[in-house]
Amino acid sequence: MAEIYPKRNILCIDLKSFFASCECIERGIDPFTYPLVVANPKQGDGAITLAVTPYLKKLGVKSRGRLYEIDKNIHYEIAKPRMNLYINKSKEVIGIYLDYVSDEDLHIYSIDECFLDVTNYLKMYKKSDEELATEILETIYKKTGLTATCGIGPNMLLAKVAMDIEAKHNKNNIAKWTYQDIEEKLWAISPLSKMWGIGKRMEKNLNLKGIYSLKDLALYDKNILKEEFGVMGLELWNHANGIDLSKISDYKKIAKSESFSHSQVLFKDYNENNIKIIIAEMVDLLAARLRKNNKLTGWIGLGIGYSKEIDNGFFHAIKLDNPTDSAYEILRYALIIFDKFYEFLPIRKVTISCGNLQKRENVQLNLFETEKEEQNRQNINETIDEIKSKFGKNSLLKATNLLKDSTARDRNQKIGGHYS
Repeated sequence: MAEIYPKRNILCIDLKSFFASCECIERGIDPFTYPLVVANPKQGDGAITLAVTPYLKKLGVKSRGRLYEIDKNIHYEIAKPRMNLYINKSKEVIGIYLDYVSDEDLHIYSIDECFLDVTNYLKMYKKSDEELATEILETIYKKTGLTATCGIGPNMLLAKVAMDIEAKHNKNNIAKWTYQDIEEKLWAISPLSKMWGIGKRMEKNLNLKGIYSLKDLALYDKNILKEEFGVMGLELWNHANGIDLSKISDYKKIAKSESFSHSQVLFKDYNENNIKIIIAEMVDLLAARLRKNNKLTGWIGLGIGYSKEIDNGFFHAIKLDNPTDSAYEILRYALIIFDKFYEFLPIRKVTISCGNLQKRENVQLNLFETEKEEQNRQNINETIDEIKSKFGKNSLLKATNLLKDSTARDRNQKIGGHYS
């Protein structure tokens, strides 16, 4: 496998218990010996624990839980979250990374996690990837007081999983995985949701197919997975086999490509039970915009912003095999992203993007859809768009638009009832 797939030197670095560690450093205390929880004390026992110190983790206290879930016999201090502090600390660490690699070889995955491609720097530094990782982690600690863990791999996937699964258990906080470690280490991950990119919902869906381990997934028919889950199914199969052809430069290209986007700040907290109504309504608007501009989208992006007390979230995109303007297809992929990355936290903002746009006449027919079916679908969509354009967006509504958690009708009235 090492001869077939790219072999890079990728570092995935994570800042340990980031929010809690920042608070401890500000207080001059050691996060490995002090019981501190980052949460909003004004919300009482129901407040979300945004972070806990490594000391508390050893006692079984989990991040992203609730204060009332902490054992009553454990005494701890509560620190109110200070996002400006965490952002500034994150910028300090990113500055350290940029002392070692250029911006084009750095991918900021989240406020406390980054990928570095050091392949072209090892000769210059006269170090192995493990030696360079050791130096970077020592520099982070020396300059910021933060402890970091690092996974090293021949691609982004294996670097990330090595960091998640093994590095935090090693004394030097570093773990290196190669293609030769796939069967012994990658396939040993259990349950499925411990694997990067497989959430609880996806785990249940895979279990229904008799897939309970990474080995089961790796040996499953990838064509069936692709038919069921689209490009995400193929990605799951690839990842179970340690295959990841993505490069850091790919994320730079996605950010720069032409796109249509729609964002909505929500008036109350939403969760997995009602947010899909909002996502579906936003997808309908984007699909109509694509059709009006005679465009098809080549990738779908979904961003979720959590409530103010958390001030965090995610944005991820999926590349499509067949460009589309279908609301059904766009929604299907948006929900796959949601199910994969949602962390069961209160949601206050949703962003959906359609990128890599191309003219509709350049499209190839979907192999699973006849020309007549494609034309019928297009005619229906054009009829709906024409009615809404003439009589207003609220002239045709789905049943879900009448639910109490829907925002479509109010939004249509506020921003204008007709397509612009």
